[in-house]
Amino acid sequence: MKYLRLLLFPFSLIYGLVVLMRNWCYDAGLLESRSFNLPVISVGNLEIGGAGKSPMTEYLIRLLKDDYKLSTLSRGYGRKTKGFLIANDQADATLIGDEPAQFKHKFPKITVAVCEKRVTGIEHLKADHNLVILDDAYQHRAVKPGLSILLFDYHQITHPQFLLPAGNLREPLSGRWRADVMVISKCPVDIDEQAQQSIAEKLSPLPYQSLFFSTIKYLPSQNMAGHISKVIIDADTTIFLLTGIANPNPLVLHIKKTTSHVIHHNYPDHHSFSLKNITKLANDFNACATQKKLIITTEKDAQRLANDELRPLIDKLPILVQPIGISFLQDQQAFDQIILNYVREYTAHR
Repeated sequence: MKYLRLLLFPFSLIYGLVVLMRNWCYDAGLLESRSFNLPVISVGNLEIGGAGKSPMTEYLIRLLKDDYKLSTLSRGYGRKTKGFLIANDQADATLIGDEPAQFKHKFPKITVAVCEKRVTGIEHLKADHNLVILDDAYQHRAVKPGLSILLFDYHQITHPQFLLPAGNLREPLSGRWRADVMVISKCPVDIDEQAQQSIAEKLSPLPYQSLFFSTIKYLPSQNMAGHISKVIIDADTTIFLLTGIANPNPLVLHIKKTTSHVIHHNYPDHHSFSLKNITKLANDFNACATQKKLIITTEKDAQRLANDELRPLIDKLPILVQPIGISFLQDQQAFDQIILNYVREYTAHR
């Protein structure tokens, strides 16, 4: 399938030309890019899905939530609602999308908002908040954020990449020049200086741009209610892995460090799990003869499992949720200081 997509390369050239013209119109002022009188931090990437935007957004929330009245603002991909909406404690993925639902579940005291038009969303939020974090908004040029964080998946940045539809890039690599901070995510813990230097040479950060390297940090597993699990997984455990994310490979490799018995029910990113999907999972699980078995899913997928149609089946299954975070391989304090300095200076000038 990957090689068949290369047949679409001529269409990628057309797509790339359109994207370049659109960006030029914003850069030249022919299309309006709004700035706001409050700190706005954008988190995004150049390709579709899988670069670790949600863990980065959560990292920023933890860093800033105690000192600022902040809100996250997302498009709310996959939700069945439209327009501007602020999540309440009962909001689920059908109302606000899986990632915003995850933010609200983990950080109930912050404001989690969704809106297709980020300008409209910020207009609604600016009176009652002094900081907005835009999730997955790097290509949303109608807003000019005060600080842009651009993520690159380590496993993708080292390979040739093509624009949609032949590849997964939403815009050319030249789009990186808009970023203030670039972060290479999902790096091996033991990445050497030569590999870091090779990536730095490829991205060629400008003097005003900072480059950081981070890795996935796997946190203690939880049950569906969010409580830390005491279940022990060993080499004899059979894991049924349920995912609907862009790149489940790092999680698969993480689980296989403990057990080789992994049965993967893999679906596309943001997949809306149906009763048929979960029935198949339950039937496969029950048919497995081994005594030690359980189901693992991701935090984002867990949000899409929490609906009334699926709950009778879900409640009967031993499902664990695997949370993840990020860990900087070096210079974490320098990264934090960039974020804190921007917010403090902007707030002081305001």
